Order: sequence, then structure tokens, then C-alpha cells
Amino acid sequence: MTVFKQISKLNTEKDMIIPCYKGDMDHVQQYILVGKPDFDGTFSSFQMFYGKTGNRIYLLGLGERKDAVKLEQAFQKLCFETKKYWKKDIQINADKFSSEEIKKAAIGMQIATYEIGQFKSDPIASEMITVAFACSEENIEAFEEGKQIGETINRIKALVDAPANHKTPEFLGQWAMNSAAESNYKCTVLHQKELIEQGFDAVLAVGKGSVHPPVVIINEYLPKKGKAVDIGLVGKGITFDSGGLSIKPSQNLHYMKSDMGGAAVVLGVVEVAARLKLNINIVGVVASAENAVDASSYRPGDVINSYSGKTIEIIDTDAEGRLVLADALSFIIKKYQPKQLIDLATLTGSVVRTLGFAAAGMFTHSNEMAERMSNIGEEVHERVWRLPLYDDFESDLHSDIADLRNFSGKPIAGAINAAKFLESFTESSKNWMHLDIAGVAFGDSNYTKMKSASGYGVQLLTKYIKSLI
Repeated sequence: MTVFKQISKLNTEKDMIIPCYKGDMDHVQQYILVGKPDFDGTFSSFQMFYGKTGNRIYLLGLGERKDAVKLEQAFQKLCFETKKYWKKDIQINADKFSSEEIKKAAIGMQIATYEIGQFKSDPIASEMITVAFACSEENIEAFEEGKQIGETINRIKALVDAPANHKTPEFLGQWAMNSAAESNYKCTVLHQKELIEQGFDAVLAVGKGSVHPPVVIINEYLPKKGKAVDIGLVGKGITFDSGGLSIKPSQNLHYMKSDMGGAAVVLGVVEVAARLKLNINIVGVVASAENAVDASSYRPGDVINSYSGKTIEIIDTDAEGRLVLADALSFIIKKYQPKQLIDLATLTGSVVRTLGFAAAGMFTHSNEMAERMSNIGEEVHERVWRLPLYDDFESDLHSDIADLRNFSGKPIAGAINAAKFLESFTESSKNWMHLDIAGVAFGDSNYTKMKSASGYGVQLLTKYIKSLI
């Protein structure tokens, strides 16, 4: 657990962190005894000195000013690697920081406390850390916001990293219910009987092969009573993806527990909005199922119905994420008519081959939404890159026996084909955006030996939502 507080000035007898940008290190000399430290402020580097009373003084490199967008990464690394040496508290010299820099420092200090080994027989106990920001009182709100965002990032990382035998669709629903009770928003979980009654046929089809029935989670944070929904969020919540009868290869199959990364972002962002008491109406919908294999599984060649009424020919049961998203998109548009609609999903390997691990694929017809999201992605270092939704790709969805098919079968433009499929369920909305986060939500990390959750999307969507207020 981390406690943040504000202090007016540093106590030179206690442990402290002195952040330094390259070329701006004149303030360092007053805190250390060394005449000229062998330290140049390279990004994410740090060096420890002892003060007069044996206290530790950490010089933390923030790199060049352009690196400020990823400032939390520097604080995360320092905290992760050195917190075991700290006493009960640590100070941060933040008097030269802007409120945005203070918020990012708080996020970094918070996410550094995440412990992935939650299922070990002897898990590491989290220790209380008090972080004191030496800054003006007007910046208290900045580090408090950073703390809230950091805590939620840790919570969704724990969700994504959890094994599928624990993290069932029902588990996600209960997580959302608990979050709603703690953070004061409304959560409704639709179970199998209600899904059948309301016509979530695509969600039900994907979940047919699992002993864990699917759910649809509806989170409503509506502080503006009687007003329209400003933004709708939809998340893909496949708690494990075997590929169904179009089964995946065994290599890296264990990582398919992460296929609910989009759902985790939606759950987290609604929680953050409620905790920050943002004055904006948000509805988040998560369609959750386990794509498993048994005698009841849906098959390639099947034709299924959907919430929208459109029929879908199944070409590949491993293209299941777009099916559950189709129902969720149709539902949120029909019931809430949000002014803007964004869906997030670990949807395709194609987007990883296109953009690697550097950015999410962004699809929208709205130039305004695209520009806003792109700019904010650069500001928080959770980048997006726009890919086309050309009409040329519509033929890839043609089916002779149904309204459309779920997979083109071509080895090209896979992320675009998936986005075009989703577009068919958006009622031609001008303000819809699809983010394919397959390459950025889960992967290699400096803090784990195996691939793990990144927490991507919480900062991006939170700042995007705040920009609409």
C-alpha cells in the first residue's frame, strides 16, 4: 500500500529522490556531498548517494524534455529496484514539476508496487510506503489523481495476469459488482438466462463450449442525472481463448488468459471515472465468454444470429472476439445511444505484425476523434496509429448464406477486416472508434520473467474522457 502526502520542503536528513532532466542539474549540488557526480540524467538511470546522516539520496534521470511523456516509467523502475532499501518513507523533490509531471510520478510510484505473484503459496506481502511530494499545496490533487489511476492500473493488471481457472466470466462480473459498490456506480450483470431472453446470440454461441457460462457486464456511471450518455465503452472479455474448434497451436497458448485485456480497460476506466468523480456520463459494456472446446462448441460453417438481428456465417471459431463485441456494440447503441462509442479488444495478431508492440491500431471515420486520441496517446505514451476503413474491404465479409461472415480467410489486412466486421454492428455511427490493443496490452516486461499485463489504456482513455468535459 502506498500513501501520498504533501510537504512544503525536503527534510535533508531523510531518504529522498531528486529528479533531473539532462542539462538541468544545477539544483542537485545542494543535496549531495560529492563535488561533481558522475551522472548526466539519462532517462530512467539513477545513482544513489549517502547524505550527512546516512540517508539515501537518489538522483533520477528523466532524460530530455521530450521524455516527460513517459516520466512514470523512470519512477516505476527506481521504486521497483530500490524500495526494499527504503525506510518507512521517501521524499520526492517536486518543486520544479508541473502538475502533470507530479501526476505521472505518482502513477509510477504506485504501479511499481504491483506484485504479480498473487497465486504463490507464499506471496510477497506488500509493505506500507509513504511518498511525500515536496511541492505546493495546489498540486495535492495531481498526485491524488495519480494514485487513483495507478491503483486501478494495478487492479486491471492483476485481472489480466490471473489464470483462467480463477478468472471466469462470472468472476469478471463479480469483480465489477465489487468495484461498483466501492466506487459508487451502478453495475448490472446479465447471466445466461437473461442473455437468451434478450437475444445475445453471438455471445452465447462463443460460450457454448465452456462449462463457465458467458455474462454481459453493464457499468453505468451517470453523475449528470437525466442527461444523455456522453461516451460508451465496449470491451472484449474472452477469459480464455483456445481458438475453439479452429484450435490454436500449443505454443504460447497459456498466454490466452490475457484475451480479456479490452474488458479490463473498460472496467478500470469506469472505476477511475467514478473515483475521480468526473462530471461525464459513461456506460461500459463488457461481453465475456470462454472460447473452449467440447461437443457443444459452435463450428466452422455454422450460421448464428446476433443481438442486431444480422446472421453471421462462422468461417473460423478463433475469430470469436469480434462476435461478442458485435452483440455488445449493438446493445449499447440500442439502449443508450452514446454520443461517442469506443471499443477496445486484444483482437488480432495482424495488428501486432503491423505495428509491433509500439502502438494500438485505431479505426474510426471521425477525424476529430482520431486527432484527439492520437494527440492524447502521445501525451501519455500510450500511442495509437490510425488504419483505414476503406469500402474496398467490405467484400471480404461477403457470405453466400448469411448476412456476413466473421473471417475473410485471407492472409492480409486481418486487423482491418476485423474492424470492418465490427463496423457492420455500429448502425453507421459517425462517432465510433475501434482500438485493437493486441500488441500493447500484454507482453514482455522489465519486471517479470514471463509475459505479463502492461496496464495500457487506462491513462489513455481517462485523459481522453477528461478532454470531453
